[in-house]
Amino acid sequence: MTKILIIYTGGTIGMVNDTNTGALIPFNFNQIQQNVPELARLNYDLEVHSFDPILDSSNMHPEIWAEMAQLIYNKYDEFDGFVILHGSDTMAFTASALSFMLQDLSKPVVLTGSQLPIGEIRTDAKENLITALEIAATKNNGLAKIPEVCIYFDSQLFRGNRSIKYNSEKFEAFRSPNYPILAEAGVHLTFFNNYILPQPRKPLKVLLNFNSNIGVLKMYPGISAQAVKAITHSPVDAIVLETFGSGNTTTADWFINCLQEAIDSGKIIVDISQCQRGSVELGKYETSKKLQQMGVISGYDMTFEATITKLMYLMGQGLTKEEVIELMEQSLRGELTA
Repeated sequence: MTKILIIYTGGTIGMVNDTNTGALIPFNFNQIQQNVPELARLNYDLEVHSFDPILDSSNMHPEIWAEMAQLIYNKYDEFDGFVILHGSDTMAFTASALSFMLQDLSKPVVLTGSQLPIGEIRTDAKENLITALEIAATKNNGLAKIPEVCIYFDSQLFRGNRSIKYNSEKFEAFRSPNYPILAEAGVHLTFFNNYILPQPRKPLKVLLNFNSNIGVLKMYPGISAQAVKAITHSPVDAIVLETFGSGNTTTADWFINCLQEAIDSGKIIVDISQCQRGSVELGKYETSKKLQQMGVISGYDMTFEATITKLMYLMGQGLTKEEVIELMEQSLRGELTA
C-alpha cells in the first residue's frame, strides 16, 4: 500500500472561527479528518505529523524549514511521498527553500493549503488535500512521477521554486509566471512530462544551514540617497535589488556609487525584476550596463521567493563569495532560465 506522510504545519486549511473573537484560530488535524471523510476511501496508508504548536505561515522562518527538511530526510525511506499542509501566505518561500535543502530528491513533496477553512461549506480545502495526496502517490514504472518540491492549488501543480502567491481573494491563489505548470487536475490528472525534473541518480542529501542576513532594495522613481544607503550601508551580506523591466535602475552617480561601495565592502547584489514575467538582461539597456560592469549579478527570471531562499541557502553552505555568485546564476533545482 502506498504510504504518504502528511506534515501539518497550520494555515487556513486547519482553521475554525473563535466563537469569542470571531478570529480564525488553528485546531488539530484530527478535526480535519472528521471534515474530510473521503480520506478513508483513499487506498493509501496515511500518517500525520502535526507541528506543535501549529504555525500561522506569517511566522515561518528558516529554523522551521530545517525542521521540515530533517523530518522528510528521517522518514524518507518509509514513505512514497510527502504532503505539507501550509498557510498560503509564505508557501512559495517554504517550497523554494525546501527545493534547495533537499538535494537529489526522488520523491514528491507537495505543499498545499486553502483559501477557506476546511469546515466552510464552499471550502477549497478538500479538493486541494485529496488531489495533493493523489499526486504524491502517483508513480510511473515504480518511480515517483513528480520527483521535486511543488505546490498544488486550485487544479494546478506548480514547481515550488517557480511559484508566487498572487491573489488572496480567489481560489486560484498561485501562479508560475515564468515556467509552465507540471500537472493539471480535471476529470483526470494530466502530467506534463517535459516540464518535470528528471529522476536523480544520487541518494537524497539534506542541507540545513541558512544565512538570512539579506537586505532588499526595491527601486521606485524618486528614491532617495538616504533610503538606498539604509540598505547598501547596512551590515548585511547580500542585497536583492528589485529593478525596473529587464533589470534597469537610475544611472544617477550617487546611486551607482552606493552600489559600488556595497560590492567593494564584500556584499553580493542580485538583480531581479519587479515584473512578474520576463527576465533580467543586464547590459541590454544603458540603464543596466553599469550594474553589469561593477559586478551586480543577474537573477534572470527567478521569483523573489526563490532568490531570497537561494541566497540564504548558498550563503549558509560555507562557500566563498565567488562560489555563491557563480551558483546564483546557475539553475540548481530548475528555479531559473539562464
